[in-house]
Amino acid sequence: MSSIRQFGTGFRTLPGCRAPRALSHAYFTPRLQTGWRSQIRVTQRAWESTIAVDDDKDGHIELAPNESILWFDNLFPLKLSGLRLPWQSPENDVRGLMKRFENSSLGIMDPASMVKRAVPDDATMKVTEILPRLKDGGAFVKFAHPPNVVPKDIEKTVSKLLTEKPIKPFFSPFRTVQAGLVKGVPWLEDLQRYPKSRLRIEFVPKNPGEEAVELSQETLYSMFRRYGSIAEITSQPWDSKVFPKYAYVDFGFVRDAIMARNCLHGFVVTEELGGGKLGTKFRISYERRTKPHRIWDWITNHPRIVIPVVVAILTGITVVVFDPIRSFFVRAHVSQKYRLSNNSVYRWLRKQTSDIFDFRRGGDDQAGLNAVWSHRKDVIEQIQAWLMETAETFIVVQGPRGSGKKELVLEQALKDRQNVLVIDCKQIIEARGESAIIKKMASEVGYRPIFSWANSMSSMVDLAIQSTTGVKAGFSETLESQLQKILQTAAGALQSLDLDSRSKNDSDASLPPDAYLEAHPEKRAVVVIDNFVYRSEDNTLIYEKIADWAAALVQSDVAHVVFLTNDSSYTKVLSKSLPDRVFRHVALGDLSPEVAKWFILGHVSGGATLNEKTGSISTPSPSPEESKSLVAAPDLAELDDCIGTLGGRLTDLEYLARRIKAGQSPAQAVAEITEQSASEILKMFLLPGKSTGSTDGEHKWSAEQAWYLVKLLSREDTLRYNEVLLSDTFSSSLTAPDGESALEGLANAELITVVKSAAGGRPSAIVAGKPVYQAAFRQLAADAPLAAKMELARLKELVKIEGRNIEKAESELALLGSLPSQPYGTRERVQYLVGKIEGAQRKVAGYEHEMGALKKVLSTQF
Repeated sequence: MSSIRQFGTGFRTLPGCRAPRALSHAYFTPRLQTGWRSQIRVTQRAWESTIAVDDDKDGHIELAPNESILWFDNLFPLKLSGLRLPWQSPENDVRGLMKRFENSSLGIMDPASMVKRAVPDDATMKVTEILPRLKDGGAFVKFAHPPNVVPKDIEKTVSKLLTEKPIKPFFSPFRTVQAGLVKGVPWLEDLQRYPKSRLRIEFVPKNPGEEAVELSQETLYSMFRRYGSIAEITSQPWDSKVFPKYAYVDFGFVRDAIMARNCLHGFVVTEELGGGKLGTKFRISYERRTKPHRIWDWITNHPRIVIPVVVAILTGITVVVFDPIRSFFVRAHVSQKYRLSNNSVYRWLRKQTSDIFDFRRGGDDQAGLNAVWSHRKDVIEQIQAWLMETAETFIVVQGPRGSGKKELVLEQALKDRQNVLVIDCKQIIEARGESAIIKKMASEVGYRPIFSWANSMSSMVDLAIQSTTGVKAGFSETLESQLQKILQTAAGALQSLDLDSRSKNDSDASLPPDAYLEAHPEKRAVVVIDNFVYRSEDNTLIYEKIADWAAALVQSDVAHVVFLTNDSSYTKVLSKSLPDRVFRHVALGDLSPEVAKWFILGHVSGGATLNEKTGSISTPSPSPEESKSLVAAPDLAELDDCIGTLGGRLTDLEYLARRIKAGQSPAQAVAEITEQSASEILKMFLLPGKSTGSTDGEHKWSAEQAWYLVKLLSREDTLRYNEVLLSDTFSSSLTAPDGESALEGLANAELITVVKSAAGGRPSAIVAGKPVYQAAFRQLAADAPLAAKMELARLKELVKIEGRNIEKAESELALLGSLPSQPYGTRERVQYLVGKIEGAQRKVAGYEHEMGALKKVLSTQF
């Protein structure tokens, strides 16, 4: 009589849904009665990995006599339990499910249908309960069998059926449903532990207090290999003190590991199988496999190869990503394409409001400058002519500070010129630290974005890598390389700007870029380098780099380069970059008295004109409205005397004109200017500490040397260079013994000007740094207490110098006198030393006499 097989597939609601009251009963199937025809009780379960466990249950499946469990794999997709479905599972309706099962209405992809198809149609087994495990992708099927049937035979029968008639679910077309007999005691847990391909097998005793045996890899292989291909078996290290003992079994596929765990968890290995006399039980859990970081290990173990490669990759990324951006910003900075002043709307608004707002330089100021430009018209035309030539050399405009070099070049010679780049070396030299220098250089050429702070960080990283690995990473860059990179980017941007106006329709369009720019010098950009060799003793590397870059620009016909400098020693730097070229040189001096008068009257009277034939100055007659706001014209005779005192320095003349325009007389204005210049000289050169003996070591001269020149120039307009150099104050100074360096430092500080001869360019004379300084020198020398104090300090130093000379001579005489016998010829040496001592003593006596008179002045005058 055939038995009726029913699936006791009770289901619980999915996570997030309310469970039916039937779940309060135990989810385990109660023990079956002895009779085979007893009705199977159906309990409700959910097709999910979590199983509701009552308080009186321990999370294991209870088995009655003649009952066993099969594990069916590949019934569900893995990790399906993590999904939150918005609908309620239809499997909650157990009665409906049973009706569909009895009527054979289940779909072929239904899990219950797949289990039904895998069970043979004979009386050897009767399914009593199905416990789905979505987390493991399968289900436990509990079945009853006759006493004379071995569960292992049923497993073979089911496996044979699945081999002959494979069942492939829709979500896994390459893997069939497989079944295995559960030999251990499966643990139905609802923890957040998901399957992995690695199993951790812990060897625990069968009963608490007993001793377990660690199984060998051969034994583990023989027991686990039947569930799938094994990649590796790892035993516990021999020196490990972790208990219980364990081993790792790595399967090739996750589902093979699931099958092995569900079938062998809780399995007791008997003595025959190698489990010891008391037996050893398996406690199996999933273990996340630590993936071997072979690539990372290779990288960390080969820093000598990896670090240069990384640096090259980062450099390549920087070139590909940032260089086009930086080149764009340099182009925009040079061409001024995106400046507000070039905007059409702004220019229209400026034109419409020109009668309300004054956007330009004052009319009177412009009138005065027009007088200067008219006087220097030949210089402006000469510079413009040089810019139209193809000569590969520099244009140097040299003149004292305040002579109008920058205004002449930028506002006149390059007035209608496009693509002009101005680099102010003063801003770069005065920057503190390498990061600030890089930032200033980038700002001058429009190079951005610039990460100046990254240089310090890169240096720290490079130092850390070098100290740990012994290899210099190369992340940090020197100041020289950073400047080279900025200037190269600027050169490329300038060349692209030169070629922007090139058209395909030109007759020479087929020429290469170098030949085209050589044939069209008017297309080249102009680079103006202002304040060149400013404080030439500081950061010579910057001047050398700028000079080399400028030489490359003119030699490759990329741009014309104009140097503006106050120092006549610029040839030392530029000759290293272009040793075989003759520079185009323009020297700007002070204005002549007639042009200076023209300049001042242009400021004051609003547009004076000069008759070049007669030399007379005429001013336009103002309207009645303008006459109210104009200042009365100064007395020309008084103005001539003031200009003679003030000189022709452009900045001083402009300052004088503004004071006259403010209402002062020329004599009063010049007196204030002279007094202000004297105060500046006193603070900068004559106060204590303004020498090489100061803590900052900024100067190469002493206050005594500066006063010596002030005193001499107050008497004479010109001094002989070599005569000053041979004086005791410069040749034997204790604080600044190098006389030439002292004179060079004073010339750079603009206290004096060193005039060079026309023949060989050697220093020949010394004059005041500014014409107004001549009057300031006389004013300082006329201050008796100040002159006495400074002269007293100079004489004290001279006394010290002569005292040292006397000590040296006396030491040598004592040495000669200590000889046992006087050698032949020492008599003349002794006479020379005695004469030297006598001359030095005579000088000391004279100095002491002068010092006495100076001390009397200091004690009697305020």
